[in-house]
Amino acid sequence: MSIGEERGRGISAAFLALVGAQAAHSIEEYAFRLFDVFAPARFVSGLVSRDLAVGFAVANAAIVGLGLWCWLARVRPGHPSARGWAWSWTVLEGGNGIGHTLLALARGGYFPGVATAPLLLGSSLFLAWRLVKGGRR
Repeated sequence: MSIGEERGRGISAAFLALVGAQAAHSIEEYAFRLFDVFAPARFVSGLVSRDLAVGFAVANAAIVGLGLWCWLARVRPGHPSARGWAWSWTVLEGGNGIGHTLLALARGGYFPGVATAPLLLGSSLFLAWRLVKGGRR
């Protein structure tokens, strides 16, 4: 195994961990009905289904499904676009974790998704570290 393959595997594993963190985050958001308290989630859910819970579940399953596709078809096999996909997910999920934390702070208490926000932040930072480390030659 070459050094590049070792780094690629580290990025692949970190990316998959981030997708797993998003799956856990989506479950928390669903269980605590983010779509009832956050207008953007309600809007997206309503685009998918009249039943907001169903729409939210479908939209989040699509997000996690996209993450798995990115991992299977781009990141894991080392596709030329892999780093772009990985950086996009890193930024989006890091922002997601920060956003939920800020919303909870503004609310002065629990906000759906804040319990798994540290998992998103940690996973996105770890992936960013792997991407930077893997980019060195």
